[in-house]
Amino acid sequence: MKLVFATHNQNKFEEVKVLLPPYIELVSLTDIGCYDEIPETSETLQGNAQIKADFVTDHYNLPCFADDTGLLVDALNGAPGVYSARYAGEQKNAEDNMNKLLSELENKDSRSARFETVIALNLKEQNIHFTGVAKGQITKVKNGQKGFGYDPIFQPEGYEKTFAELSLEIKNTISHRGKAIQQLVTFLQKQSY
Repeated sequence: MKLVFATHNQNKFEEVKVLLPPYIELVSLTDIGCYDEIPETSETLQGNAQIKADFVTDHYNLPCFADDTGLLVDALNGAPGVYSARYAGEQKNAEDNMNKLLSELENKDSRSARFETVIALNLKEQNIHFTGVAKGQITKVKNGQKGFGYDPIFQPEGYEKTFAELSLEIKNTISHRGKAIQQLVTFLQKQSY
């Protein structure tokens, strides 16, 4: 079964690909020749994920899933949230985003935060949603070279290391995206093809 993951982010694509069963041929937006910038105009993670999945289904007539992820920081009333990728501007620069967040938390006592991923799946004329959450805290400095986005400053609950210091195997079992993908995989395994 061919399934489109509506992303151009190769790091994210590889992270997800290893979690899916071998009978699913996962392809990216690049693989299907979609180079459009799909506008994320919703005020919610679920809404943005659905917009991306619907775009692919409507324009390419392929089963598709899309995700949207936000980092919600308690001391900042849930910011950056749905604007996580563009927190420091439309250029979507991870270093700028992390620097802005660290700067805003400089004088805050609470550093608790959570990542939330919502996946929207369009399959056989159904729209199904899956949500994964990873709780943790924002570190004071960047640590680690792995991962992407805010990974170098997010330390998940129960760990002394950031997502950027953990192996992909460990990260995939405890991360927000990993949890949402596991729900997706469980759902797909129950489908008949």
